[in-house]
Amino acid sequence: MRSIRILVVEDNALNLRLMRDILELRGHEVVEAGDVPQGREQLERCAPDLVLLDIGIPGGGGEALLRDIRSDPKRTRLPVIAVTAYAMQGDRERLLALGFDAYLSKPIDTRTFAGDVEAVLTAS
Repeated sequence: MRSIRILVVEDNALNLRLMRDILELRGHEVVEAGDVPQGREQLERCAPDLVLLDIGIPGGGGEALLRDIRSDPKRTRLPVIAVTAYAMQGDRERLLALGFDAYLSKPIDTRTFAGDVEAVLTAS
C-alpha cells in the first residue's frame, strides 16, 4: 500500500505515540492534533487521506469535528475512523450511524491496528 497521510486527533499522549509509531512503521505519514481546534487547523494545513478521531477529545469532541468534516463539500468522502474507549453496547452502531467509516475501540490491538486502518482506505 502506498504511503498515506493520516491525521490522528487524540489527546492522550501515550495513545497518540502508539498509533503514530505503528503507522509510521508501515511507512505512513502521521500528522497530530490534540483537540478539536487543532484538528480543524491540521485538516486545512495537511489535507489528510484519512482521519483517526478520538470521540472524547477536548474542544467539542470528536462528533463535532466529524460534523465539520462531513459538512465540507471537499471532505465528504474523507474516511474518518472513530478510535474510542466508548465500548458500551450500541456505541459502535451509534458512531457509524453518525457518519464514521469505521470504529476501533481502545485500547487498540497493536497486532491488527495498521491493517484495520488500511482496510478502510481500500474500501473507500
